[in-house]
Amino acid sequence: MKVEAYIENTYIKKLDGCHPIDQTVLASLKAIPWQNWFQTWLEALASQIQISDSYELSLRLNSDREIQVLNFQYRQQNKPTDVLAFAALETEIVKPENTEEPLYLGDIVISLDTAAHQASDLGHSLVTEVAWLASHGFLHLLGWDHPDEIKLQKMLSQQANLLKLIDITDLY
Repeated sequence: MKVEAYIENTYIKKLDGCHPIDQTVLASLKAIPWQNWFQTWLEALASQIQISDSYELSLRLNSDREIQVLNFQYRQQNKPTDVLAFAALETEIVKPENTEEPLYLGDIVISLDTAAHQASDLGHSLVTEVAWLASHGFLHLLGWDHPDEIKLQKMLSQQANLLKLIDITDLY
């Protein structure tokens, strides 16, 4: 199984040197092995989703201002949020017939502004928070949801498991 993760880090590049996020932290965000992380997560969840040999998704790291526009446009909530996931496959996942193309899962958008505040409030690194949010968005792309407390706890537990797989253990 292969994953092609197209990562759009335009926000990080644009704000180098003028955003309150430390340059060392920005460098660590740029160095995250996203494709490896998503590959690891797909392999761990393969028994639940094995319908294609390869997958594709996009990830965008941006600002509160940009995510607020998306949140209003798609969820009618005129406020920033930490992560949005736009699943390409909102219904049953159907295996593509006779194609070499990867199955497109959708887009994950993360606000670095909100992630930085949450990381500070929770006492862990920005990289840990961004990984947590990426795993949350990723599960949404795969059809996970949390309409009630029981499903939310199950999803949060799965996120913690995914982070352990990539050696992120400083959640709390």
